[in-house]
Amino acid sequence: MIRLNTFPTARSLPFFVGVEKGFFAKQGIKLEFEFTESSKAQREGLANGKFEVVHSAVDNALAMIEVAKVDVVIVSGGDGGTNEFIVGKGLKSYADIRGKALVTDAPNTAYALQAKKILLKHGLKDGVDYRLNAVGAGPFRLKAMLEGGDNAAAIMNLPFSAQAIEAGMTSLGRTVDLLGPYQAGGAFVLRSWAKAHPDVLERYLAGFVASLRWVLDKSHREEAIALLMSKRNLSRSLAERSYDLMIEPGFGFNPDAKLSTEGFDNVLKLRQEVEGGPTPDPAKYLDLSYYDRALKRLAQ
Repeated sequence: MIRLNTFPTARSLPFFVGVEKGFFAKQGIKLEFEFTESSKAQREGLANGKFEVVHSAVDNALAMIEVAKVDVVIVSGGDGGTNEFIVGKGLKSYADIRGKALVTDAPNTAYALQAKKILLKHGLKDGVDYRLNAVGAGPFRLKAMLEGGDNAAAIMNLPFSAQAIEAGMTSLGRTVDLLGPYQAGGAFVLRSWAKAHPDVLERYLAGFVASLRWVLDKSHREEAIALLMSKRNLSRSLAERSYDLMIEPGFGFNPDAKLSTEGFDNVLKLRQEVEGGPTPDPAKYLDLSYYDRALKRLAQ
């Protein structure tokens, strides 16, 4: 059995597909997955052995290694994040954020770093021109933005970005357009667990890639939309928009969950620019050998 932890976004679709269509079972994997309330809880849970696999922004793996000193390793790519920079009702520009709050998951990982970089490019500095309000995962960021007050901006992904826009908020752009390619989602595990269970990890990754191939096959669009509606409780319009955007390469899912080298380099550069320190060697964080063997399993 594999215990998986991920965020409650539309990008959880491959896991629902993999269970319902038997892609994990075909690899001999019984998958149990749960949603996290925040990246902090997710990182702590992986470190403490509450689950074996995390699908999340890979920058969270960097934070575990560099800040918490937990030896994790990224074993596959996943997606470009489907992230947009959203501002609240009545706000139309970056200047409108001055003196207000940037709503984030955690203060110093992944999409918070993207937001800080975007705002810095527009002359706004964290702690000087705006403050952080770290509330957790997408549903909590959407809730905070709907509540208004000083909550002026947030990085959001699907379906929450689409829900925010439906509610009258404004997107100032996709983060991949504002900052360039970005390896957002990916799979990471404790390195010690991977070494002890290579066969299990390879079979899990094979099941995930097979599930993702099904999702990216446009002939399955209607069934995928129905799954999003039932499993994520979305309206048809939100499910349609989420699916259509998620299958955009670069913005949404990467074919076969391949890790984007350029996107991952940008993750490292962004962390260095915002958090300081030298830009490390990408190989320090990656072991794609399990993924490569998983693809060979699927080709047999």
